Amino acid sequence: MDTLGKLRKLIQSRGWSEYRLAQECGLNVSTIANIYRRNTMPTIATLEAICAGFGITLAQFFAEGDLVEVTPALEQLLDAWTPLTPEQKNVVLLVAESYHADKLVNNKP
Repeated sequence: MDTLGKLRKLIQSRGWSEYRLAQECGLNVSTIANIYRRNTMPTIATLEAICAGFGITLAQFFAEGDLVEVTPALEQLLDAWTPLTPEQKNVVLLVAESYHADKLVNNKP
């Protein structure tokens, strides 16, 4: 994986500058700038801070494909989902799928 490329992609997707990233992750802007200028890999501690600034985990950073940001609402949903029995999870999925199908058919928000 191209770590610097991934960082660039995340910065661009949010429309951030290196300065904004430094502000979001609590690092000195020179730390971020040096990663790019020297084309070096950040330390794990620095990368963890960067990921925290983006609101993602290290696992999400290194995952292939699209990132899913865990918002407070999504976290609440996952917390409610976890203790459900398999049957209850099937019911929840059916309700969600029926809502989605109804939305598509009736052009509802």
